This record gives sequence, structure tokens and C-alpha cells, in this order.
Amino acid sequence: MKWMKFKIKTVVEAEDIIISELYDRGLEGAQIEDKVPLSPLEKEQMFVDILPESETDDGTAYLSFFVEEKENGMLDLGGEETDKESVLLRIEEALSEVRLFMGIGEGTVTVSETEDIDWINNWKQYFHQFYIDDLLVIPSWEEVKEEDRDKKILHIDPGTAFGTGMHETTRLCIGQIKKYVTPETELLDVGTGSGILSIIALMYGAKHAVGTDLDPCAVEAVKQNKDANGISSGDFELFIGNIITEKDVQDRVGYGCYDIVAANILADVLVPLTPVIVPCLKPGGIYITSGIIEGKEGLVTAACEAAGLTVLEVGEQGEWRSVTARKVVRVGGHHEKQEAAGVS
Repeated sequence: MKWMKFKIKTVVEAEDIIISELYDRGLEGAQIEDKVPLSPLEKEQMFVDILPESETDDGTAYLSFFVEEKENGMLDLGGEETDKESVLLRIEEALSEVRLFMGIGEGTVTVSETEDIDWINNWKQYFHQFYIDDLLVIPSWEEVKEEDRDKKILHIDPGTAFGTGMHETTRLCIGQIKKYVTPETELLDVGTGSGILSIIALMYGAKHAVGTDLDPCAVEAVKQNKDANGISSGDFELFIGNIITEKDVQDRVGYGCYDIVAANILADVLVPLTPVIVPCLKPGGIYITSGIIEGKEGLVTAACEAAGLTVLEVGEQGEWRSVTARKVVRVGGHHEKQEAAGVS
């Protein structure tokens, strides 16, 4: 399949209005390229593992629209058969309309042909092998170097599910899991994504892991990553569904059976999740949360305390925070406060 790419050079301020004008003319799905730094809210909402370094913002923006090219050389614009000149005319009309009330910079349009676009795999150019402490993380499309063959190696391909270990939130979770995991650990991984947290827990000695995720894409990602790391199906089970709202998911996960619950999600999800998770923990069990943008850690610590957990520590990497808490042990109807070894 071939595509015709129409690329407009403009300015950041005009992005949205140009996209809107072209949408009305049948061009949809704009690819936006600019150098505007992400806001804290955007980082929280995107929650991406792989974020290339951005250059200094110069106000320039590029908007690209892809239109399928048919075998007869015509273009398929939302089911309408048209040609390159007609699409260019629509773009020029839209740009002229916007120019009437705001600057759009150069407003130039370039046209090129491209082969079938592999949207899912384009991110692979940014993901290369790297270390998390003593653990070498390597994707399937890279070879293990001879000098690294004796290292502890995690083979991970996130596919369309989140989780490679590059993001600060994932690293915060991994650090806490390594701190608390034992050979008897039963782990619950909420929002498992690629399965990275459960797989690492098993690599560092955990007995068994259970994951939950809303996205069915996690099923194939987890299967591939389990196979790549020699994890048997019985050691790591995955359930698809919403553990916060679906009682059948809660029942399948089980109650009072987990030494560690890890949830690398977002603060606004962790707040309603926390009271649901507490019954899943064993007495004295550890609750590890991450995915918390700076400034929202107080929401999570408050949710933990309201649910009867004792907050042990708040970790940080860059703009991200993690909160680790313990389920209080009840002795004779009273709370027995426990301190975690090695926690200040």
C-alpha cells in the first residue's frame, strides 16, 4: 500500500486551526512535529516510556497528512476518489482561510510518496539496550554482546502495551520490587502492560505473579515477553478487566494472598484503586505505587492512609514520584506498627 504525504510548514500557534480547517475538507489524522516542551499534565497523560530528546522550541511546526494512493494512481480521501492537485487545492484554500485572521509562517506544502507506514513499530528506532542497575534490558531486534552473556538479562518488547523500563516511573517500581521481593513473594501487578514488573519480580526470586490490565493488547505482549524470558505460564497469570469496578476480576485475583501489589499507573487512578487493593494484600504486605507526577504524591499518600495503610517512603526520579506503603498487621484487635528493614 502506498500513501501520499502532504506536509505543511507552519507555526505552533496555527496548528489546531489549520488541522480543524483541513478536517472540514476531508483530511484527517494529522501528524504534528514541533519542539514545544511537554507540560507536566501532558507528560502525565501520555505516560510514555520512550521520549526522544527535543530541540529548543523555535516556534516552527510541521503538519503531515497521509492519503492512501490507489492502484490507478488516484487518492482515497475518506472514501472519495480524488487526485493530488485537488487535495493540494483544498490545503491551499484552508491555509488562505486561516491567513485572514492569523499568521501561519511559511505555509508551504511539500508532497512525497511513502510505502506502507508501520505505525506500531516506528518507535523501535528509539529503544536500544540499556542497564537498570545490574539488569541488562534488551529488545528482540538487538543482539546480546559476547561480553554481556553472563549478565542478568531481561528481553522485553512492549509492542502496543506500555512498559520497557526506560521511564522513570517503571524504574521507581523496579527498585522497590527488588527491595522487598523474597523467594516466597506472591505479586499482583495492576496495569501490567508489557509484563515487565512481574517478569523482573520473578527474575529476582518471586514465587508467582498475577497481572491485570484493561487493554487486550497486553495479552500478546505479555505472552511474547514471558516466552522470551523463559517464564512458564503457571508462574505469571494475566486477567483482562477493570479491578477497580469489576467484582469478577477482584474475585479471580483473590483476597489476602499477595505479599506485594505493584501499580504503575497514574495518581488519579491510584486513589480509587487503593481501597480495592488493600483486601488483596496479606497482613504486612507491601503496596508499591508509581506513575505519580510531582505534586500529586500527597493524593496517593492520603489515599493509602485513608485505606489503613502505613506509608513507608516516597521515592522520586525527575518529575515522577512513587509511594510505598504497608498493610498494617492487626494483633488482638489492635494495630501493630511495623517498620520496613532498610527504610529510613
